[in-house]
Order: sequence, then structure tokens, then C-alpha cells
Amino acid sequence: MFAAILLAATDGHADPVVPILLALVFLTLGAVVGGRLMTWMKQPAVLGELLVGLVAGNLGYNLGSPGLTVLREGDNLRRISDLALTSAVSLTQAVYQVLPAAEAPRVAAALSGPRSLDYLAVYSFVDFLARIAILILLFLVGLETSLGEMRRVGKTAMLVAIIGIIAPMVMGMGVMKLLYPTSALASDLFIGGILTATSVGITARVLRDLGQETREESRVILGAAVIDDVLSLIVLAVVSALALTGTVSPAGITKTTLIAALFLVGSLLIGIWITPRVIRGLRAVGIRNLKLLFGLGFAFLLSWLANVAGLATIVGAFAAGMILNEFFDKELEGQTLQELLSPLESLIVPLFFVWMGIQVKLEALGSRDVLIAGLALTVVAILGKVASGWGCPKRMNRWAVGFGMMPRGEVGLIFAGIGRSIGVVDDGLFSAVVILVMITTLLAPIMLRLTLGAAPAEA
Repeated sequence: MFAAILLAATDGHADPVVPILLALVFLTLGAVVGGRLMTWMKQPAVLGELLVGLVAGNLGYNLGSPGLTVLREGDNLRRISDLALTSAVSLTQAVYQVLPAAEAPRVAAALSGPRSLDYLAVYSFVDFLARIAILILLFLVGLETSLGEMRRVGKTAMLVAIIGIIAPMVMGMGVMKLLYPTSALASDLFIGGILTATSVGITARVLRDLGQETREESRVILGAAVIDDVLSLIVLAVVSALALTGTVSPAGITKTTLIAALFLVGSLLIGIWITPRVIRGLRAVGIRNLKLLFGLGFAFLLSWLANVAGLATIVGAFAAGMILNEFFDKELEGQTLQELLSPLESLIVPLFFVWMGIQVKLEALGSRDVLIAGLALTVVAILGKVASGWGCPKRMNRWAVGFGMMPRGEVGLIFAGIGRSIGVVDDGLFSAVVILVMITTLLAPIMLRLTLGAAPAEA
């Protein structure tokens, strides 16, 4: 097991980075194996990365691996360590105050051993790396989002996107209120918000594989998915702010929505005006690797500014990508920014999905309530997006458009991870959402093949 090898390899070594190095090796190896397996099966690689983490985390827990028992707690470890550092309780006592009684003994035993600091160090490093991976991923999505393309897809894509936001969110909140009548409105909003996500990357890959990317339906799907991402980010910003403040009111929703919209529109307008001038000035200085350094620096700066504005950092990263999309590669010669970031993306982005998989607690799905919630949310997640296809005119293949909007993929996982980190999504719901993401991501390519594969392509 991961933890046993880690412990054996670190005996007698004083260098504290050794456990982190071994964790990165195993995470990377798992991501490669899982991703390749799914690619061989003609499925998105993200599914394999999730499955590897899910199997490793749960198998390690059931076999008594102390390292994986600790690591699968995810953000709970931050709460445990913060409590131990800021109050007069030991690390073990903090475990019992933070975790449910059923989980606390195993985690407390692992954190009372000689390797407790190694486990916490591995968690902190991998967690921070995963958060940076999220920013890079959303930055790349933004780089592939052209404002001109968004304008060209027209009213049909906008209508599909709006239905694809409203329908799953309303149905998701309804399911939460039906199954959990006493749940906080902020939690219901967040679950509904998670269901609004659409993975444009997975859909685009499937359409390319089918050779159907030039169809009218395909253009609507991709345009609507892009608009969907923008609207989903605004929804995420709103529900995250409401969850953190603990208050839900029409005024609060309006304020947060306006801040999110103003940040996106303002950063786009100002960024598109000022960044070309900055780039031209820096180019004259002759800085090496300017395209890569400025691109990442700009993404991180806007992520920080988004946080200052009270929004999720990924909103800033996405906005940075959209800004640079318009001119960046034209101003600076050489490889595109996507090509320069490709090695970094291949290295750290898959680690995020393995990390998310490790934190899925299958025993949480043993609860009848959680199973019912997971099944119900999966059903409404599918129905809500399929319904968006009815925003198309009758001459188009509405079923194909709806199925194209269905995969949640990495966007849904990011939303779920943020919800878990701020405490509005518990372990049971988080596990249910991850299963939901896997089902919709797996089902979408199959249904697109059935609905588009037999249809004649455009001339």
C-alpha cells in the first residue's frame, strides 16, 4: 500500500520532502494508468483518474493504511490542524471534535503516531497543488473561450444555456428540500449550483472524435456550453458567498450577482484594453519566456483579485483566459500559450482528479438516505440538461443537444470540492456528487454517439 511503502522509504531519512515526493510519484502513476485505461476504452481520461483515486482511498482505508485513512479526510485535516494550533487541545483531541464518532478513532490513531507530521505535510502540499491545478484548468478553458464565437452562436445557444442552468438548479433544490427538509438554504443552493455545470472540454472531445464538430447542433452545444460555464461561475460565486456569510436574502443574492457580473465584465473590458499595451512594453525589454511568465502571472493576479472581490478564485482565472484569448498569441510569436502550458497541465491537473477520488467515502453511500439522494440528484442532473435541448428549433436534433450538455466532468468536481471545503457539502453529498459526475460523464459520450452518429453530417 501507498502508506506502507511511504513509511518504509522514509525510515532513517531526515529530509521532510521525501514523503511528498513519494506521494507525487504514486498520484502521477495512478493518474497515468487510470487515464490511459479510460482512453483505451474510448472514455474521458478524467473517469480513470477519478476511479484510481476512489479505489486507492477506499481500499487503503479498509485495509487499515494510516496514510490513506488520513489523506481521504481532505479539508477536514485543515480544520483539525487549525483547531490544534489555535486552542488548548492536542491533535488527537481535535480529531474527535471535528470528525464524526465513527471515523475519529482510526484518524486519531494515525495522527498520534510518529508519522503524523508527514501525513499532514503530504496533505498540505497535494491540496495546494490541486488548488493551483484548478486555476490552470479554468485558465485554459478561458483561453479556449472566444468572445467572438460566443456572439456568433446567437439566441439559440443562449436559450439552451439558460434552460440548462435554471432547470437542473430548480430541480436539484427541490430534491434537496424534499429529502432534507431541515437543510440550510445555502446548502440547497450549492447543490443546485453544482448541477448547473457543463464540461465543455469532454463534449468538444467527443464531437471531434465523431467527426461531427461542424454540425449545426455541435456549434449550438459548444456555444451553449461556453455560455453555461460563464453563468455557472456566476452561480458558484453567488452561492459560495451566501454560504460563507451564512445569510440568504434577495438583497444579498442581487449584490453578489452584480459583483460577479461586474468583475467579469469589468476585468474583460479593462484587461482587453490594457494588457496589449503592457505586453508590447514588456516585449521591448526582451524578457525570456515572456508568454508563459506573463500568462500564468496574469491568471494568478486575476484569481487573487477575484478573491479580494469576494468571489471564487477560479472566476478570475477564467476571466484571465478569456482576456488573453483575443490577442495574446498574435502579439507574441512562437508556441501558443496552450502549447506552453500543456506539459504543466499534463503533470498537475490529473492529480486534482485523483485527489478528489481519494476523498470519496464509499461507506457514506451505505446510508439509505445518501443513496436515495445520489440517485435522485443524478436523475435530475440528467433531465435538467436534456431539457435544455428543447431550446433549439424543431429542425435540429434536440436530443443530441441535450445529451451534449449533460457531462459535468471537471467543472462539477471543482464545484463539489469548493462546496466541501467551505462546509456546505458533507461527505455523503460529496460522494453522491462525485458518483453523479462519473455517471453523467460516462453516459454523455454513449448517448451522443447514438444520437449524432447515425445522423448525416452537414455538407
